Amino acid sequence: MTKTYYKLVRDRIPEIIASQGKTCHTRTLDDHAYQMMLEEKLQEELNEYLESKNLEELADLLEVLNAVVYAKGYSWEQLEALRLEKHKQRGGFEKRLLLTEVIE
Repeated sequence: MTKTYYKLVRDRIPEIIASQGKTCHTRTLDDHAYQMMLEEKLQEELNEYLESKNLEELADLLEVLNAVVYAKGYSWEQLEALRLEKHKQRGGFEKRLLLTEVIE
């Protein structure tokens, strides 16, 4: 029986599949295709988290986000510095504020 996929998987997945006595086929993506598939994977992991509310899915989401950062040529340190700057300027979400209206 053959099951067909077209999705980005973690690096050790082919090894794990082989350890189960199965055979899989993969190919290496070019930069453009890799970035497109990362964006799809980011959405997939976000959807899985929203469905399960599971910490494991948040970890998966963070792993894909990490890959996106590096694929775009940035570093995690740059992302964190930007996050901290925005937090300093605009705050975080600790106060749980819901904006309901602005009157001009």
